[in-house]
Amino acid sequence: MLKDEKAIVVFSGGQDSTTCLFWALKQFREVEVVTFDYNQRHRLEIECAKNIANELGVKHHILDMSLLNQLAPNALTRTDIEVKDGEDGELPSTFVPGRNLLFISFAGVLASQVGAKHIVTGVCETDFSGYPDCRDIFIKSLNVTLNLSMDNQFVIHTPLMWLNKAQTWQMADDLNALEFVRRKSLTCYNGIISDGCGECPACKLRKKGLDDYLAIREGL
Repeated sequence: MLKDEKAIVVFSGGQDSTTCLFWALKQFREVEVVTFDYNQRHRLEIECAKNIANELGVKHHILDMSLLNQLAPNALTRTDIEVKDGEDGELPSTFVPGRNLLFISFAGVLASQVGAKHIVTGVCETDFSGYPDCRDIFIKSLNVTLNLSMDNQFVIHTPLMWLNKAQTWQMADDLNALEFVRRKSLTCYNGIISDGCGECPACKLRKKGLDDYLAIREGL
């Protein structure tokens, strides 16, 4: 049973990873979270993750991944690069090449050190903005690679993989965490907590999902 086991949640303090944290707390006996410091543009992300972990009484690891900033300049790490959606088949300027590959791999190394068999991540193929490292096929491939590389039997869980943003809000509500996620998580590319700036692509996606879900809930 999962209730007898331990999990690591890849945790940014955003809507998706915070929802995944509440999901994991319900599924597993013990949960720890790991946040990656890659010199992201809005440093408040790390503080937000710390605050949520402290409030929920979860052990929090912060790992230095600043090398990613040097290798893959993008709008999440450089103020001189505009945040914008992809055009003509190109990826959005917020795509960080190799991010999930590295983050989940390092989460696996950490899991092996703390005795966790489960890794939880909030990647999603439904609202993934075209990011190739959010696809289900990538996660399944990486799961096999992790197990072979460390001769272990990790399971990577992706509770949001096939959910749209409205369904992600519904999951938070089902976990009695909707208001917590709404008020205390940070999704905004401009580093504004809660409902954010309302203008960046992340805020627009988050707000549309919330509006859609609340309309469905009120219609029940």
